[in-house]
Amino acid sequence: MTQPERYDVVVIGAGPAGQKAAVTAADAGRRVLVIEKSRNVGGECVYHGTIPSKTIRETALYLSGLERRAVGVGGTRVGPETMVKSLMGRLDQVLANYGRQIAQQTRETGAEVLHGRARLAGANEIDVTHPDGTSARIVADVIVVATGSRPRKPPGIPIDHEHILDSDSLLSLIYLPHSMVVLGAGVIACEFASIFQSLGVHVTIVDGGKRPMAFLDEELVERFVAAFEADGGRYVPGNKPADVYHDGLGTVHTTLSSGEVLQSQKTLVALGRTASVGGLAVENAGLDLTERGFLAVDDVGRTSVPSIYAVGDVIGPPALAASAMNQGRRAVRHALGLDLGTPPELIPVGIYTVPEMASVGSTEDQVTSQYGGCIVGRCQFDAIARGQINGAQDGLLKLVTCPQGRRVFGAQIVGEGATELVHMAQMALIGQVPVDAFVDNVFNFPTFAEAYRIAALDVVAQRAQGLRRAS
Repeated sequence: MTQPERYDVVVIGAGPAGQKAAVTAADAGRRVLVIEKSRNVGGECVYHGTIPSKTIRETALYLSGLERRAVGVGGTRVGPETMVKSLMGRLDQVLANYGRQIAQQTRETGAEVLHGRARLAGANEIDVTHPDGTSARIVADVIVVATGSRPRKPPGIPIDHEHILDSDSLLSLIYLPHSMVVLGAGVIACEFASIFQSLGVHVTIVDGGKRPMAFLDEELVERFVAAFEADGGRYVPGNKPADVYHDGLGTVHTTLSSGEVLQSQKTLVALGRTASVGGLAVENAGLDLTERGFLAVDDVGRTSVPSIYAVGDVIGPPALAASAMNQGRRAVRHALGLDLGTPPELIPVGIYTVPEMASVGSTEDQVTSQYGGCIVGRCQFDAIARGQINGAQDGLLKLVTCPQGRRVFGAQIVGEGATELVHMAQMALIGQVPVDAFVDNVFNFPTFAEAYRIAALDVVAQRAQGLRRAS
């Protein structure tokens, strides 16, 4: 009998979390194997969700931006006759380049990549079925499960992938619908809702909670909802779907818990995701799924079996690429006894809605709860020249500082470029840069980055008022 191949670390899944875990282990000099069931490295969610959705988002921004910025020039409009695929431009080229780069980066570290289906055979053993049907056993000191997630199928909602869609089938639409109901108000729901609304589709978001994306700063979410409704969308909080059906004549009827009936050409069901562990046989390793269908882990990604870690979407929210990458890095560093590096709270959150939202560090409420107060500096984008030039005056940057207004504890941003701008705050937090550094230095003009200086000036002004009152 052939002896099983032995590795220090085996990573199952080559998405953002798995790829980062593999690279971290290989950089540490360990023998690493990545097992990926698809023919591409990079992750199914990235190929079928993240990159396609961001590609269509860029088209939506471009088209809506023409209307905002080109005074006296007729804006480009899209409508029901517009083919969805045509809105994704260079998607195939982007995906091909992305796949090549990720595969190259992974292999350059020395990690091996094996295409096949993995099945856990124990706490340290994996059976792999190759594309040609043959199989082999792999033994590893550490196993990292990074198999991602798939859309949840709520009971009683007949998803047919034609009229009633999930987030995987949404971008398979041939033409833009004239109307859409979005069930759910998480990240995926709000991203798609705002993208399609900006493309001229009349979108209604149905949220079972009081506000969408409740993990974000409340002021950011309020700005998002206001922008969504100003663009023609409708947000319905505190309601759940009681009945959803397609009438066979081109209309989806959605009855809400309030009794209201919504009619739309398409309905998107975005009511959460579940772990992609089909065929992985987690029970063979002594693992169980949570009630919500995810693998349970501690704060470093370790499961109840010490040799097995789980990272990324397979462990549940926040299910964001940056968070998943950090989880992969953090889990492997813990498994190998290395310093954990940057803590999770200093990893930025980026939400690609229209407008974008981003956050890093602590929120206003968190700092107030911990320190008994805080000073928040604000900059409205209409106060900076770039906001006026880009027609993005509705943006907001918040700089959250300690009660004395000296140290930055967090930043929250809503508006154009938010997911890029947030990295300046991230570096400030990691480097413990004082608030005054944003005032004392010069930024390129005109840029959105100037918002940091104006927000910092706001903090300094409030700090001075406090000192005058104290004296």
